[in-house]
Amino acid sequence: MLTSGFTNTPTTKLLLFGLILTSILVSIRDSKHLFWIQVDPHIWRYRQAWRMLVWQICYGNATEVLFAGMVVYHLRVVERAWGTRKFASFILSTLPYTSFLPPLLLALFLRPLSFNTLNHLPSGPTPVIFALLAQYHATVPHSYKYLVATTSASPHTLLFSDKSYTYLLAAQLALSQLPGSAISAVVGWVVGYAWRGELLWPAGVGRWRVPVWVVGGEREGERFEGLRRRLGEDAARASGVDPGGANGGPVRRTLGTQILDQFRGAF
Repeated sequence: MLTSGFTNTPTTKLLLFGLILTSILVSIRDSKHLFWIQVDPHIWRYRQAWRMLVWQICYGNATEVLFAGMVVYHLRVVERAWGTRKFASFILSTLPYTSFLPPLLLALFLRPLSFNTLNHLPSGPTPVIFALLAQYHATVPHSYKYLVATTSASPHTLLFSDKSYTYLLAAQLALSQLPGSAISAVVGWVVGYAWRGELLWPAGVGRWRVPVWVVGGEREGERFEGLRRRLGEDAARASGVDPGGANGGPVRRTLGTQILDQFRGAF
């Protein structure tokens, strides 16, 4: 059965609502200028290196917030497939790369190569989203594919899948403020696949996990242990064996007892 909403995805829920809330607060306080990066003057002239720590906190306009929110909502299936602990560990372990690589790449390489034409990096967690999108591309299989004819008379068709909608939303996000948004998207995608291939430095960063208590792992383990125990008892009763005998061992129930249990609601 398909799971809807934010069931079993607390990290995705926190990421989505945090993104929306911070973008609204920054807009209300009229402080958007503190988050986007201009290599010159912010980095070279004013030495505002702190911008590389905060530029992913929020987006600068409502359109980017809308598309980013829809993409993040679709990416919740990655957290369901991985589990909350691995999902949160991935975001935190790749955060230094997604935060520092785009502005450093722009300042040290792309801007000089473009004769100082490329200078602007828009705010927003686009690298984080595209790093997650890389895991979505590699982890989540498509459910179906379909063909779309380009014209009624032409035999040429385009192949899409149920995941294409997510990619189209992400493409809109990557093209929202060219070329800076595209730089962020490409870096995020590369970081995501580098993490997957264990190519990031230091070695073993992909195997790092947040402490269990951060994501409530102990309670989750107890819940699944209780579920596993109940399933074992149900299977034993279904086979006609009572797992709680007088001597602590299994006791086979009679046919009459099994029939009475069915009417009492016990399985």
